[in-house]
Amino acid sequence: MTELTELTAVRLLDGYRKGEWSPVEATRAALERAEAIQPEVNAFVRLTAEDALTRARESEERWRRGEPQGLLDGVPVTVKDILLLRGAPTLRGSKAVDPAGRWDEDAPSVARLREHGAVFIGKTTTPEYGWKGVTDSPLSGVTRNPYDPSRTAGGSSGGSAAAVALGAGPLSLGTDGGGSVRIPASFCGIFALKPTYGRVPLYPASAFGTLAHVGPMTRDAADAALLMDVIGHPDSRDWSALAPPPGAYTDGLTGGVRGLRVAYSPSLGGQVAVRPEVASAVRHAVQRLAELGAYVTETDPDLTEPVEAFHTLWFSGAARVTEHLGPKQRELLDPGLREICTQGARYSALDYLAAVDVRMDLGRRMGRFHDTYDLLVTPTLPITAFEAGAEVPKGSGHRRWTGWTPFTYPFNMTQQPAASVPVGVDADGLPVGLQLVAARHRDDLVLRAAHALYEAGAASAGRPTPSGS
Repeated sequence: MTELTELTAVRLLDGYRKGEWSPVEATRAALERAEAIQPEVNAFVRLTAEDALTRARESEERWRRGEPQGLLDGVPVTVKDILLLRGAPTLRGSKAVDPAGRWDEDAPSVARLREHGAVFIGKTTTPEYGWKGVTDSPLSGVTRNPYDPSRTAGGSSGGSAAAVALGAGPLSLGTDGGGSVRIPASFCGIFALKPTYGRVPLYPASAFGTLAHVGPMTRDAADAALLMDVIGHPDSRDWSALAPPPGAYTDGLTGGVRGLRVAYSPSLGGQVAVRPEVASAVRHAVQRLAELGAYVTETDPDLTEPVEAFHTLWFSGAARVTEHLGPKQRELLDPGLREICTQGARYSALDYLAAVDVRMDLGRRMGRFHDTYDLLVTPTLPITAFEAGAEVPKGSGHRRWTGWTPFTYPFNMTQQPAASVPVGVDADGLPVGLQLVAARHRDDLVLRAAHALYEAGAASAGRPTPSGS
């Protein structure tokens, strides 16, 4: 049964069709793995074993009749504890959220998973309200890296990344407001996609506004495409949701990269100090894209440092999400979150609109850039995973998490699709991520190029050793 935890969703579903294994077996294996890794890695805030096994038995009966309910019938999935899951509290990593709510509604992406027969095995950890690029919170403590538990899993979807990396379900839903699926994917050696804004509807609306995306965190690009075919459809509760995609993402995976115009920016024109082992692994993968037929040009987009504008938008959102809290509740908050909320509350409407102007100009420049290039490739992060329990690497001189994530948050400002693909490990055995970025609405290109890297054997970070096994 242990080997079931190593399979992708695509392979699990193929086995269900052939009668090689059942949803109950796969669900039990995922739950056992989740329980085994939890003491050391701390990926979960709760497991929903009883409900999961009930749903798995129902799925097993549908497969026995030859009548699967949808595209993911019987596949174990996890959900970041930012997104509503009917019947389970969504505490958002905060002691200030009352668990005694009604909890009777699914977020849109969760609802689509339920409609397609997915089996929910648990909610994964998040920093408080998803505010930073690592995963620790006053509520659930520190989430650790699957490759080295002394290191961070990244964030804010760190629990989801660790769960997928260690086999506690092949699919997870994360959220990304400044890199929050891509950062932990890079640190934990998995694949993650931040789709075009609005492609995956979000409800309730994020206090971080249109910076916040929902995206798949998976073993590979093929699983992400399958998950996008389920969750990438409009929901009436999200006024900003896009129309349905023109076709299935899974159908577009096999086009390869031959003829695609790829811009490779190793350091954003020297603005970013990239660790040599990271730079080498990314460059090797870029060379593989060229060998596969892509036209690769080393060039840089015009990303004039947008961090202050991002901070204005991000810190204002944090102030808004905690605005309703009283003094005693505020004392329960993560001190770093409390600090940025105080700063965010000082911004004026004119400050906010000035940041929006910077954002719009950045989006215009990237739109023009993609008139020339189909894809942009960068490192996902300039570093590999650092010590757990810290917002920034020791001795880095950075004040906030945005200091070490210069490749990720700009593309939340521009709303473009961006993915992290594992492309090797450093000398300490820690994963390295490559980022693929395309023009808005070209999620298919990102998935296609990532799939080509997987098919060519160029997308891998090996497998971490599960604790408790």
